[in-house]
Amino acid sequence: MEIEKVILVDELNRELGEMEKMEAHSKGLLHRAVSVFIFNNDNELLLQKRAHHKYHSADLWTNTCCTHPRPGENTYDAAVRRLKEEMGMTSDLELVHHFVYQTSFDNGLIENEFDHVYIGFTDVKPVLNPEEASEYKYMSFQDLSASLQHDPKDYTSWFKVCFEEVKSIVLEKTHHK
Repeated sequence: MEIEKVILVDELNRELGEMEKMEAHSKGLLHRAVSVFIFNNDNELLLQKRAHHKYHSADLWTNTCCTHPRPGENTYDAAVRRLKEEMGMTSDLELVHHFVYQTSFDNGLIENEFDHVYIGFTDVKPVLNPEEASEYKYMSFQDLSASLQHDPKDYTSWFKVCFEEVKSIVLEKTHHK
């Protein structure tokens, strides 16, 4: 099995090199990431529940899919690849946001990511990869906002960081359609 590597970056997203993924997470080094948010035509967000055996954030609800671009892979291609790998679907994607976040997990790993956020719209139903996700559901912004307020422990840390910004962007885009 090939060792998975991530692209190390600085706070301006300039490449600094590459490192084995688990080593970067052990050391908490800033690296490039991608988050994909897919919406249906009712503006409901497609959420996935991370598989039980994931190395962090297992069994938590999160955005449609996430990944780390591979060395030499741009963020758009990584987003398209991972949407297919995790959710068995394709969609036109648009880069709408980026953010940096850092969080530590109980297992000693540290996420320190420069995350590129892509959105897409499709009514294609996902076909889950059970290695990545155990469930999926669609939620309206209203229901999701209420759930995040009442049960924040049910969601991944990065999702809680970027949800409101993504919500604002999508509402602005769909308001002008």
